[in-house]
Formats: sequence, structure tokens, C-alpha cells
Amino acid sequence: MARWMRTTGMAVIATVVAGCAASGTAAAPAPPGSPRQGGADAAATPAPATTPTAPATAKPSGVEAVLASMSVEEKVGQLFMPVLYGAAADTVSGENQARFGVDTPAKMVAKYRPGGVILFPWAGNVKSVRQVVALTNGLQKASPEIPLLIAADQENGQVSRLAPLVTDLPGASVIGSTGDPSLARRAAEATGVELRALGVNLDFAPVADVNINPRNPVIGPRAYGSDPRKVAPMVAAAVRGFHDAGIAATAKHFPGHGDTAVDSHTGLPVITHSRAQWSKLDAPPFAAAIGKNVDAIMSAHVVMPKLDPSGDPATLSKPILTGLLREELGFDGVVSTDALDMAGVRKKYGDGEVAVRAIRAGADLLLMPPDYREAYRAVLAAVESGKISEDRLDQSVRRLLKLKAARGLLEKAPVVDPAEAERVLRSAEHRALARLINSRAR
Repeated sequence: MARWMRTTGMAVIATVVAGCAASGTAAAPAPPGSPRQGGADAAATPAPATTPTAPATAKPSGVEAVLASMSVEEKVGQLFMPVLYGAAADTVSGENQARFGVDTPAKMVAKYRPGGVILFPWAGNVKSVRQVVALTNGLQKASPEIPLLIAADQENGQVSRLAPLVTDLPGASVIGSTGDPSLARRAAEATGVELRALGVNLDFAPVADVNINPRNPVIGPRAYGSDPRKVAPMVAAAVRGFHDAGIAATAKHFPGHGDTAVDSHTGLPVITHSRAQWSKLDAPPFAAAIGKNVDAIMSAHVVMPKLDPSGDPATLSKPILTGLLREELGFDGVVSTDALDMAGVRKKYGDGEVAVRAIRAGADLLLMPPDYREAYRAVLAAVESGKISEDRLDQSVRRLLKLKAARGLLEKAPVVDPAEAERVLRSAEHRALARLINSRAR
């Protein structure tokens, strides 16, 4: 923590983190990993999985052993989290054929071996409890050697991708208005329990932005509030709640999306905060999340010219992702991009170049590339040419494997029970929690 205080304006961050670090939730020890059989082919499209050559009694275990057994193609695949189309792992979809060259989600997973997938109703992924359970079980079955991160954008409130299956819990602004971080923790735990019952193991929540611009068209009620001193403990509590449920949490959107009047889905916001203003206004909730061992931090497609004068959004900025987040805040977990199909990150570069630049900037997980095959080929070519070093590639894959190990996902994917999911989702206990939070909102 002491190194954060070398930078002018970081005292507020140090104070916030000092107040919550003592009760931080440590990541669980990494369970042993399963072996990987590296492919010899360096073609842009990876070959199907092959049979491990090591005898069953001599399987490598642990993150480093799994990493060492992976081919370059497999490592590049781990960097990606696409949207797959259909209600089941074997659903035939023209969208899958057009985007990935195969017709079902299971075939895509077997072909490219992505690190994870993200579920959306508009992709046909969310129809009923039993259907989602069958989908996530089927996706995991298609990735038998390294289980998948299966993610959802389940913030509650305004952004609820799994509604109406899950409990209708209040959004962050309602929870923030109670002034009680314990309610943020309980809401996150309840959400995590329901996600885990569905086979979802990573949530792109909590929002760590401080909504200081009342005209903000994209954050608004998704944030816990407009005061970083009040938002930070809410974010820290939510991270603990997700961990209580055994779910990976993601603080977003770094370095802060709270003071924008432009939606990064449709444009490229510019935030003119000075370094001192950023340290005081935007950074404390992220520092608090790091103090609670948050699993991942999502980048923002926003330009902060006083943090990086290049004009590139934070998602593509090495001074921001590596300089501020890694080196100054000391975060060594997974850095995920925001969705790469958003306009804010596609202003200057093609979709392949965006993926390469994001990895070179410090990102580990490439979320929702609009042209998956172009992005995959570009990253693979960058590794083969040395534009992305193998050491740099290994850094990202190692972080992703460590996240999976910490959440009990590296050795064996969980198989979830549809009857248990139906019992857990929208339980009386969780509905009572929703009523309690609403009753205390101000």
C-alpha cells in the first residue's frame, strides 16, 4: 500500500484502502489444474483438442503446469470472451456460422478454446432456469480440459441480463442511498448465489464509477453514488459479497466513467480530470476493490488526456492500464476490456488492431470482439511476429488461470443441478432482502 502514496493526490486512496484492507477476503488457494496438450499447428484456426500424451498417473497440476502444457493457439484462445448464439450448447445458429465458422456454441468452444463466454438474452441464451442450467453445463462439457469462465452482466436494477429469472434486487444507487455497506454485501452475495446456481461463475459487477456528472447517460443509477468516500466502502462490500457466494467479481469501469456526458456505446467520451482530481474522485472505489482482492477490473472506453495524452481510450492505454492500475494501484488480477463492439473503442483502429493494442496496453481478457476471427488472427499473428512477446502472452494467460483456480474452476468445472437452481432463484429469503433494501432507501 505504501507505494500508492508516492503519487501526488493518492492520499485519499491510501486512506480508503487502509480502512477496509484489514477485513479483506483472500483468494482461495489454487486447486490443481488439469493437463493441456499443446497443438503443433500454428495456423490461425486452432486444431481440435488432442489426446494428452502423459499417462494418467503423471498429469501436470497447478497453474504453471497447465500453462506450460498449452500451445500458443490455446493461450491466445484463453484471452477471448465472446457471445455465442443459441439456447443450448448444440443449438444451430446462422450467427455462429457467420461469426465463427461453426454452427453451434459447443463447436465454437471446441474449435477456438476461448477462456470464457458471456450470456445475453438477445443472443437467445436466457429463456428459463432449466434452459440456462443446461446451456452452461453443455458449454463446460465442450471445454473439458480448462473450464470456462461463464459471465453475466448482472448489476441488478437498470442492467439485469438474467431478469426475470433472478430476484429483482435493487440497483446500486438504491443500495447506496441506504448508507449501509452491509446491504451491498448481502445483495451481492444473493446475486452470486443465484448466478452460481445457474452455472455462471463471473459477474461483471460491481460498478465502481462515481457518478459526479448528473447528465451522465450511461452510468447514472448504476453507480452507488456521487461521493467517492461513500461509494468506495459499498464497492468493497459488494466484492466481499460475491466472494462469499464463490463468484468472481469485476470492478468497472477503470479509470472511471462517472464524469461523462457521452455514452461510450455510441461515442468516445473525454474526461478532463487532472491527475489529482482522478486520485480524489475516481480512484478510491477501485483501490477499495483491490483491497478486497477483486478478481477482475474492467477498462473504460474513455479518453483521459491528462492521464494519457495519446488520445487513445483507457482500454488501449498502457500508461493507464499498466502504469496506473498495475504499477501504482498494485493490481495483478485480470484486466478485462469493456465490450469491444462499442463505438468508443473503434474510432481509430480496426477490430484486429484494437485487440492487439488492448493486450499490449495491459488487458488480459478481450470481451465481445465484433469480428472474432479477425481479432483472433491478429493477436496470434502479433505473438508469432514478436509484437506481443510470449512472455507478455503468458502473463495474461497465467492471470486467467489463477482466477479460475482461485474460484475452484481450474481442475474441474462444476455441474449445476436444475432443481437446485429452481429452489435458489427468487427464494423467499432473497425477495425479503430486496424489500428490506427498498424500505431503507432514501
